[in-house]
Amino acid sequence: MKHCYLFILASIVIIGCRKEHKKETTAEGKIAANIVNTIIEEEDSFYHIDFKNYPINDKTLPIGVFDSGTGGLTVLKAIVNYDQNNNTTYIQGSDGQLDFDQESFIYLGDQANMPYGNYSEVDKVGLLKEHIIKDAQFLLGNKYYSHGDDKDVNMDKKPVKALVIACNTATAYGKEYIEEFLSKANTDIKVIGVIDAGVRGTLEGLDKSEDAIIGVLATAGTVSSKGYHNTIMKLKNEMGYTGNIEVFSQGGVGIAEAVDEDPDYFDKNLTTPRKDYKGPGLEGNLKIDKTLFSMYNFDFGDNKMLCDSEKVDDCSMLQINDAENYVRYHLVSLLEKIRKSGTKNKLKSLILGCTHYPYMTEEIKKILGELYNYQSENNDYRYRAFMAEEINLIDPAVDTAKELFAHLKQESIFNPTGNIKESEFYISVANRDNAANVIDHTGRFPYDFKYGRNAGQIQEYVKIVPFSRDNISEDILTRFQRQIPHVYQLMQHFSHTSQKTQQLKEEIKI
Repeated sequence: MKHCYLFILASIVIIGCRKEHKKETTAEGKIAANIVNTIIEEEDSFYHIDFKNYPINDKTLPIGVFDSGTGGLTVLKAIVNYDQNNNTTYIQGSDGQLDFDQESFIYLGDQANMPYGNYSEVDKVGLLKEHIIKDAQFLLGNKYYSHGDDKDVNMDKKPVKALVIACNTATAYGKEYIEEFLSKANTDIKVIGVIDAGVRGTLEGLDKSEDAIIGVLATAGTVSSKGYHNTIMKLKNEMGYTGNIEVFSQGGVGIAEAVDEDPDYFDKNLTTPRKDYKGPGLEGNLKIDKTLFSMYNFDFGDNKMLCDSEKVDDCSMLQINDAENYVRYHLVSLLEKIRKSGTKNKLKSLILGCTHYPYMTEEIKKILGELYNYQSENNDYRYRAFMAEEINLIDPAVDTAKELFAHLKQESIFNPTGNIKESEFYISVANRDNAANVIDHTGRFPYDFKYGRNAGQIQEYVKIVPFSRDNISEDILTRFQRQIPHVYQLMQHFSHTSQKTQQLKEEIKI
């Protein structure tokens, strides 16, 4: 069958536990076995890519975009809606025609292994890097399956001409590693990450001599990597900023997970607390401070907070069960850090350092407004001295689109005949054909198994399948339809086309 009928079904199904590779003794945080060598050198490996014959100069190839889940679709939204240049001359200035309208994209969300931000917290950076390299391998490779139960591999998936890491944690821990991998493969495919782009956009919103606090709301892994902090300080000096710029970061544990409906952090069917909850509570490092209840202003309706008592004051267990309530907890925590620091600066910009967070932009704006106006019992404004009245929310996605355009222009690799409607969307799911996997009743990896694995096994833990209603809930699809309508339309087109192609394949088998 011709490629045009088949490639849109792409899904790497990772079936069975293939051979395990010998582990190497490496420094802390590095891959224990070399997934890179496996991809480049081991021709019998499922992951092998023939880089010697990679179609480097093919302008018609799609652009690869990946994230740890669906949050990266906000980056894709910024890219597909980008119109800052003339499409004929490529000179800056909108011409009413979307700049990437003749480009196609392949999107991958590694939802089975998300959240990426937690791997560093449990000393599994090597495993995280292995996931990141496998994400790149899928986009660069040619293998896919039509659906999770399909064991007949297709090998005509298109490779990509550029890679966009639409994930802050993956950028912080994996961008340089992917670049080293591609260099070893003797290919110069461009890798674009969201952190550098986001920092440049943040600084451009400040005067060169302005004093300011830049807040970073990101995953715990991104915060612990100091990726944003170090990049802000580096680019601040390189770009000639002389003001007193301070950086305060908050690891937003639970926000992205609730957006993607990870059951360890969010379950709309729950009415009481559960034992396997991983978010903030009344005890532990992520502590909900009862003295800050009026500042949090949690919504307790519809089981958005779970308490083991009818009265909130009597709770011995209290769990967050709503994305907005997670935002409330973390914004208050961030402002408490700033308040207690003794700084004379004000929070003027807040970087949304996780691609899931732009889904919560309206809620973040609302809560910041509440906190700016919050008054204590003696009528003092608790946070106003440390906040600008209008805080600039920075979504690094727009600056990522800008960098991608500049690269395609510089290399003269715009697609002259393409169609954005040929874009494809994939998601990882737990591989039931791998006997070594532990999978719960929801079809996901339990937390202890997900973060208990070790790098170096080079196992096929997941299958990568097309986005569908089987692996994306109706609530999430409704959010897509409302918040990323252009991307949602592309997803719908891909879904309809892939269903027709699958029917053709089944008819051929018969």
